[in-house]
Amino acid sequence: MGKETILDEYAFLVSETDEKGIIKFANNDFCKIAEYSLDELMGKPHNMVRHKDMPKIAFKDLWDTVKKGDIWTGYVKNATKNGGYYWVYATVYPFESCDGSMGYLSCRKKASEQEIEVYEKLYKELIAKE
Repeated sequence: MGKETILDEYAFLVSETDEKGIIKFANNDFCKIAEYSLDELMGKPHNMVRHKDMPKIAFKDLWDTVKKGDIWTGYVKNATKNGGYYWVYATVYPFESCDGSMGYLSCRKKASEQEIEVYEKLYKELIAKE
């Protein structure tokens, strides 16, 4: 099952992707929690941290939302480089980068134990229907 990494109250994971979900930036908190160096993340698809316990419908909803210019929020279980996992409350929004290209910014913080319990159960039910 892998070891769970629990974020501290001050952790704030930030990443930027291009329109196709390719990583253009990741802050130190994201690198530390996901167990990747910045070099390992840059230019790679953001879904490299996707955990197998996440239902496809959650990411379909995320992409449908941000592609039409709206902000998406939700609970996400991500995988670490070494086979562990961590839960976050994520806010993803479309924006124009300083170079004029369009992309997405994702900001993530600690999810509470109660929130994780609710979404773990919901995601298991959704995966069973896939």
